[in-house]
Amino acid sequence: MGSNSSRIGDLPKNEYLKKLSGTESVSENDPFWNQLLSFSFPAPTSSTELKLLEEATISVCRSLVINNPRTGNLGALIKVFLSRTKELKLSAECQNHIFIWQTHNALFIICCLLKVFICEMSEEELQLHFTYEEKSPGSYSSDSEDLLEELLCCLMQLITDIPLLDITYEISVEAVSTMVVFLSCQLFHKEVLRQSISHKYLMRGRCLPYTSKLVKTLLYNFIRQEKPPPPGAHVLSQQSDGGGLLYGLASGVATGLWTVFTLGGVGSKAAATPELSSPLANQSLLLLLVLANLTDAADAPNPYRQAIMSFKNTQDSSPFPSSIPHAFQINFNSLYTALCEQQTSDQATLLLYTLLHQNSNVRTYMLARTDMENLILKNITWYSERVLTEISLGSLLILVVIRTIQYNMTRTRDKYLHTNCLAALANMSAQFRSLHQYAAQRIISYTCRHLRRYVYVLDKLYFPHSHCSTLQHCFSTLSDNGEELLSLTCSHILRSYASSLFSLLSKKHNKVLEQATQSLRGSLSSNDVPLPDYAQDLNVIEEVIRMMLEIINSCLTNSLHHNPNLVYALLYKRDLFEQFRTHPSFQDIMQNIDLVITFFSSRLLQAGAELSVERVLEIIKQGAVALPKDRLKKFPELKFKYVEEEQPEEFFIPYVWSLVYNSAVGLYWKPQDIQLFTMDSD
Repeated sequence: MGSNSSRIGDLPKNEYLKKLSGTESVSENDPFWNQLLSFSFPAPTSSTELKLLEEATISVCRSLVINNPRTGNLGALIKVFLSRTKELKLSAECQNHIFIWQTHNALFIICCLLKVFICEMSEEELQLHFTYEEKSPGSYSSDSEDLLEELLCCLMQLITDIPLLDITYEISVEAVSTMVVFLSCQLFHKEVLRQSISHKYLMRGRCLPYTSKLVKTLLYNFIRQEKPPPPGAHVLSQQSDGGGLLYGLASGVATGLWTVFTLGGVGSKAAATPELSSPLANQSLLLLLVLANLTDAADAPNPYRQAIMSFKNTQDSSPFPSSIPHAFQINFNSLYTALCEQQTSDQATLLLYTLLHQNSNVRTYMLARTDMENLILKNITWYSERVLTEISLGSLLILVVIRTIQYNMTRTRDKYLHTNCLAALANMSAQFRSLHQYAAQRIISYTCRHLRRYVYVLDKLYFPHSHCSTLQHCFSTLSDNGEELLSLTCSHILRSYASSLFSLLSKKHNKVLEQATQSLRGSLSSNDVPLPDYAQDLNVIEEVIRMMLEIINSCLTNSLHHNPNLVYALLYKRDLFEQFRTHPSFQDIMQNIDLVITFFSSRLLQAGAELSVERVLEIIKQGAVALPKDRLKKFPELKFKYVEEEQPEEFFIPYVWSLVYNSAVGLYWKPQDIQLFTMDSD
């Protein structure tokens, strides 16, 4: 594109790009490279800008794909970059702006080309483009240098060794982005890759010794959250030149410069979308998550996951066992602070999960912290159901978990989320102390909601033509926030249906239920109508009820005198719970709950009518002391251990790459090319 051209649409006509992608080989010592790399333009950040850039350069990239096997120009460009990086550290120390600027531009072009190459061809074809070696006529093949491995090792060195200064910030971000692009071949496969060039280069060979240093650097990039330098702080002064901007260079190559082109007509103006405070921290975290979730190689475990699993606190002076490879130390206090501050992003939350689940050193440290609320309290601005005052962290956690369970039951219907949330509540239940009145109310009201739903489903199963309009209307209008419906009370509706249904169930529960379900399915099969949702949901509802009753029972058995608000909420809904005392699936667990209801109801009856809330709570506290503990049946303490599935990568790898796709800075992939996960409709 000529010196006066300034539009992105002119890029395919640019003489330097045409020469790079053309049929003529360019030696790595050709002055052409200085001319090619002496360009500047506002770095594209938004998806719109990146899409424009890709559309404008795709023809150049595809031309290079066709011609590069004969010209080897991609290899020459990479060799130019590799030779420059050898002097990069010295250039940073000497503040050589021009040298670093041109080296960054070389890496930027390589990253753009690599992204298209990976999308357009197989891994075997990709490797051929990086193993080109010019041969004289009549010569035979010799061992050629693997430029892809050279490039990756160079990128690792750049990320870990180059000091982070204003003039090196952009090239550090570009190095991390290029590594993400190298790993992006996973995006274009539906199945999780278990053997790829990622495994070949990153888990063995020359890249392997950089493992711990790379992981440590990426973690510290996340911890430090270094902001980019202000625009113009690390470049030479810019001069206006009508249609574009030209750098004035003392090197005398100004005549060969690209002009700054205007992206979408906005030039160097700030992007409309909000920018991340630290692109380097964001990009580093995404790369770290991608590396940590690579599948194990056929003959070796993932070294990056090993490094994440084993690093220790800098204050820990104990030696590392010789059996632990890729070990290093990091400041846990700084890591904890960064995790607390960054929990508004999904990728930071995934890092927290990864560390808690896989690194016992981090888990032990965090459990010993006395300010755990800093990790959680900052993340609950969405809880708008009720203004909460003087609430403990434990009660708040219960509310959040119950809200999550309810949202999952009504919206996402993810069985794993549902199971794990209930298990978390169950594990906490024996240690419930001084439950906030709203937390206690939500435990009971959520249980009641499913008790009512259960009665309704049984009614539809056993009496499909009863048309119980009152129940049907009530349950069809249950609100998402789980608040109790004032219109539905434990009146004759529940009493009449529950008594007959549970009497039926108590005789031949499993057999009758199976027959009723088969009968219902048979009556519908002739019309090819699937089993209704309410029939499919019966087992799920029963499981939730059973678990919630066990949670309530665990709290009453282990800490009754510490939780008067839970007893109060239970007494308030006692009519509904009493209907389930004879249910064959809940009889055992209902014994203690029924005993508590009977005991405290009797004491309240003796105290007279029209008691205030304060007076009721006082009677409950007195009764909790008077109730003999041996009257409550002992059950095994609820203890659930979180265990990942046999192949957790089937979930985590698509999830991590969806984070990269949506959150990476300066990277764009066409949605129609993505195979790994389903794109949102919008």
